[in-house]
Amino acid sequence: MEFKDYYATLGVAHDADAAQIKKAYRRLARKYHPDVSKEPDAELKMKEVNEANAVLSDPEKRAAYDALARGHAAGEEFRPPPDWDAGFEFSGHGFPDGEAAHFSDFFAELFGRMGSARRAPQPPHGRGRGEDHHARILLDIEDAWRGGPQRLTLRVPKVDARGRVALEERTLDVQIPAGVHEGQLIRLAGQGASASGEGPPGDLYLEVHFRPHPRFRVEGRNLTMELPVAPWEAALGAVVPVELPDGKSLKVRIPPAAQTGGELTARGRGLPGNPPGDLVLNLRVVLPSADTPRAKELYESMARELHFDPRAPGGG
Repeated sequence: MEFKDYYATLGVAHDADAAQIKKAYRRLARKYHPDVSKEPDAELKMKEVNEANAVLSDPEKRAAYDALARGHAAGEEFRPPPDWDAGFEFSGHGFPDGEAAHFSDFFAELFGRMGSARRAPQPPHGRGRGEDHHARILLDIEDAWRGGPQRLTLRVPKVDARGRVALEERTLDVQIPAGVHEGQLIRLAGQGASASGEGPPGDLYLEVHFRPHPRFRVEGRNLTMELPVAPWEAALGAVVPVELPDGKSLKVRIPPAAQTGGELTARGRGLPGNPPGDLVLNLRVVLPSADTPRAKELYESMARELHFDPRAPGGG
């Protein structure tokens, strides 16, 4: 996917204010609108201009784009980092339905998910009530398992008196429910936008996502991890410890004749909840190295006495 320089498309500087962006868009619309333009590629050009304007004329999209675009040039191969939009606080109205479908893959990759993710359940708005806001947050699995207080820093797009966009930070102390799951919304009452009059402020919805973990994968409330086992544990059966996200240890029984790719399930030992998730263990048999004379001797003894051929029909 190619990176798109929306400022170059509109022909404006990166510090252009809202009025300059509007003026540039109108000029290009008069030049490329298919109903009046004589340019051979007018329809394509107009689509590109509309896309650039959709981003740069929207303070929230523009702030997110600016934060991501630093150091990138038009036309270079580009993939946004995973969860690049985490920590941005947006107004709760969401982007127009289907907007991403009208523009490029680049636009859809950046803003398509934002539009669908920001659909928080809206309580009835009283007269003059402030607008609800939404932000994606990243938690460690350990934080979701235990719950408890978290200090979060969110980046909020603001427009100054000259119409320029900047990101401001605000810090919140949040109580994370134990067993919170991927995609869950945490509602912070009164932490959205202020009301225009004397009404109450809106709410802030935090959409939970998890950082990659070196041991666990999350699927709903279930946790999946790889469990290495020694050859003798796999062959004879064994009881082995498995460390859980809270640091406690769970004893797991490996059945005799276990093989790599086998799967064990510890019911109810995934993320807490009602009901709790499961812990799924994918077995992987790990062979010790023959890096000492004694280890080599043991392997040679097995080769002589077991008469084992893994390539024979039935694997023995």
